[in-house]
Amino acid sequence: MMGALGVVYGDIGTSPIYAFREAMHIRPDASSTHNEILGLLSLIIWALTLTVTIKYVFFVTRADNNGEGGTLSLMALARKTFTNPPAWITVMGVMGAAMFFGDAIITPAMSVLSAVEGVKLVAPDLARWVVPITLVIIVGIFFVQRFGTAKVSIVFGPITGLWFLVLGFSGLVHIIQYPAVLWAINPFLGLEFVATHMSLAFVVVGAIFLAVTGAEALYVDLGHFGRKPIVIVWFALVFPCLLLNYFGQGAFVLQMGPENVESPFFEMQPDWAIGPFVALATAATIIASQAVISGTYSLAQQAIALNMLPRMMVLHTSATQSGQIYMPQINSMLMVGVLLLVLMFGSSSALSHAYGIAVSGVMIMTLALLVVVMWRNWKWHPVAVIAFGMIFAIIDGGFFIANAAKLLQGGWVPAVVAFVVAMTMWAWMAGRQRLSDKTRRDEVPLQFLVDNLSKKKPTLVPGTAVFLTSDIEGAPTALLHSLKHYKVLHEQNVILTVRTSPSPRVPDDEKVTIDAYNELFSRVVVTFGYMESPNIPKALMLARKLGWKFDIMSTSFFLSRRSLKLGPKVGSPFRYWQDRLFTRLARNASDATEYFHIPTGRVVEIGTQVVL
Repeated sequence: MMGALGVVYGDIGTSPIYAFREAMHIRPDASSTHNEILGLLSLIIWALTLTVTIKYVFFVTRADNNGEGGTLSLMALARKTFTNPPAWITVMGVMGAAMFFGDAIITPAMSVLSAVEGVKLVAPDLARWVVPITLVIIVGIFFVQRFGTAKVSIVFGPITGLWFLVLGFSGLVHIIQYPAVLWAINPFLGLEFVATHMSLAFVVVGAIFLAVTGAEALYVDLGHFGRKPIVIVWFALVFPCLLLNYFGQGAFVLQMGPENVESPFFEMQPDWAIGPFVALATAATIIASQAVISGTYSLAQQAIALNMLPRMMVLHTSATQSGQIYMPQINSMLMVGVLLLVLMFGSSSALSHAYGIAVSGVMIMTLALLVVVMWRNWKWHPVAVIAFGMIFAIIDGGFFIANAAKLLQGGWVPAVVAFVVAMTMWAWMAGRQRLSDKTRRDEVPLQFLVDNLSKKKPTLVPGTAVFLTSDIEGAPTALLHSLKHYKVLHEQNVILTVRTSPSPRVPDDEKVTIDAYNELFSRVVVTFGYMESPNIPKALMLARKLGWKFDIMSTSFFLSRRSLKLGPKVGSPFRYWQDRLFTRLARNASDATEYFHIPTGRVVEIGTQVVL
């Protein structure tokens, strides 16, 4: 629970710094009435209750795929219910994952900037140092990622716990001084505000949405800690303290007068506490970035295993929690993106316009896939599914439209990032399919080759040869080239295919299957879950239980290394551009030897050239 507190709730826990402030900045006029302030506060309270508590904590976290969460996990869960999954489910999974990447570069920039800006209240002369300090902190955040989620959460958990207690206490003090603010719990005050200020409705709803950002990271990080700790911490500490702080900000504004308050979160603290509060807020925003960063690692690993992205290095940072990983390439790309955003926008108010489109888009994709799971997995009655879907479609759709209105003010940034990621995934999946089709046309049927070699055996040499191939029917290219050039065959030859299960993890007794063609050839299929690190030598050790005497020191692994070349420009320019992107991605993908954890001294790579 302490780990979940430190990693999962850091993002949503720092929303009070800027959410109510941004809503106040776009109120109708400087002399807002009592009911208008209560209406804004009511919208925030009910956005938290409906979107985070009911939708995510009660329902979305139940839609785990053997303990794993996130858009791609939900997509895999929805696809398992169909014999032939419709393409739109995959499209929604890709779009949701791409939008989360867009969100991942916004959250650290927004969170850290908003906290560091508090130094202007302590010493106005430090205003020019806000951006440099933010840049240094962000570099530090990404530097410590290599130590792993477990070690990071040990430090972050207690600090986040203190942060929420301080949030709750500082809000409670002002609620006691002005208890009338509790009338904001009436949802009709929020609806009245929207109805009477239709010209500002979308802008206000876009600001209110800042209060619920972080809910999507809550689901993606499900695999790191499990559902139970996440739910317990939300109801026992996070939700009550958030409510107290928002009510406290509202009470402070109503006491002082809206026209006299610029940043209620910091200004409602006593003068002696502003310095320590800014320091604690900065620490909390550093932690807030952790939820989306670790969530991005999980999402990227799932995308790689589902063949939606090229292979990248995945480092496991915990001996007990397999979901805790570190991906150096993703870490570097995120850091560069976050630093650029801080330099481009320079303030949290300016950056708030860019915040929301990606997050609200992820929430819509999550809702659509959740409805499929409710209908086909949970066997809900169609009427209940439709009612649930329509209620939250109105809420999530309203948030998305409100944030889309800020597209030209900065919302284009996460939209562009999401578009680039989605196009990358599409190009990779389409390129893999075309490469597979082309390779299959050029390959010799495996059964045909096995039958011929059993009749007319070439020279046999001692040992075992393992030939990796993704095509279960065709003869591996490495085998054909080995026979062509070496004109010998090993005493034991294994055709090895690695598959990815739609489940996060596969039990050891179901991981390996062996079929013998004859005394020379065997077929081995190894199945890994999409959240598992594909370690081929360890998997083959399991084959001993099935009667195969596997010895790594007498085994050679033969891999085909394809050199992709672009053919002449035929067809649409888009197709040519897609092939160019796929070729670059394939060249920069992690080496198969490293990805599958095969000892480099036991690998023989045979190159082939393929023209796309």
